[in-house]
Amino acid sequence: MRKIKVLVVDDSPVFRALLSQIINSDDELEVIAAAEDPYEARQMIKEFNPDVITLDIEMPKMNGVQFLRNLMRLRPMPVVMISTLTQHGAEATLEALETGAVDYFPKPAVEATGEIVEYKTEINKKIRMAAKANVQTANTAEVAPEIDPCSKQTEIELIAIGASTGGTEAVKNVMAALPAGLPPIIITQHISAMFTRSFAKRLDDASDVEVKELTASKAPLINGCAYVAPGDKHITVFRRGSHLFCQLDDSPPMSRHKPSVDVMYHSVAEVVGDKAIGVLLTGMGSDGAEGMLNMKNKGAITLAQDEKSSVVWGMPKVAYEIGAVKKLVSLSQVPKQLYNYIYK
Repeated sequence: MRKIKVLVVDDSPVFRALLSQIINSDDELEVIAAAEDPYEARQMIKEFNPDVITLDIEMPKMNGVQFLRNLMRLRPMPVVMISTLTQHGAEATLEALETGAVDYFPKPAVEATGEIVEYKTEINKKIRMAAKANVQTANTAEVAPEIDPCSKQTEIELIAIGASTGGTEAVKNVMAALPAGLPPIIITQHISAMFTRSFAKRLDDASDVEVKELTASKAPLINGCAYVAPGDKHITVFRRGSHLFCQLDDSPPMSRHKPSVDVMYHSVAEVVGDKAIGVLLTGMGSDGAEGMLNMKNKGAITLAQDEKSSVVWGMPKVAYEIGAVKKLVSLSQVPKQLYNYIYK
């Protein structure tokens, strides 16, 4: 079997060597070249034709995001960003994902490069996944109609959206196309805790819906608002009298994730039942499939993103294969589908 050819781009010789060693330890991967800056990388792409690039964000001469922007315009290919775990790094990483990067992994501080070894399995998994990713899926969602004051609202009380790889842009595209005044929305996106505040702000800036990271231990669910799970806690719901609330849940990871889409969906299934809509977008793995099946069995409406519009058709595929999905739709159709289920 042909190995996946990887080009490592990083200005640190120590980190280039360490990352190359980690990648080459995987039988399916091979580092075919390593570049210290985007200009050298450009020549190596022409010479070696890599399958995947790992790209540092912070580099001299030209930063990684600018290089990525040029690359995606001239020669789109799978890129995994190497992100610093700082607020600036969070903003730059989200910008890279918006530009077309498939995924990212954290870069340790100079004095803690040994930490990267702990992430070896995760790094190589992300690179293998990136090699199969659909990097041509930049389809924006079609804008749902403005809410007609004469239309009759169904009994839908809550929308729950889950996503992973490729999801930061998929969720943003959906939220940007939704009208204000919908039932409350809760969102679980697999993302580092450092990134969730910036992610929620990007969603809020793009949408007529008011979007916020859930930072309080609990909050009432209000129409026209969306609540993003922080990157290190689950989000669940409960009912007090006739009103719904969301809350943070610090229980162990489920499906190896925290926050977990499964935890969110199971909670919605038990508390909201047939008055909920579950939406499962692009992502690697299977998180969300079992929870969505529970939602469907409780009478909820369940939508999943189709293969063609997904960056990685993993989570939606598993949900579809186990019978958890009522309707498989392209990303562009999600907002209108939601509107049609909520308003008659």
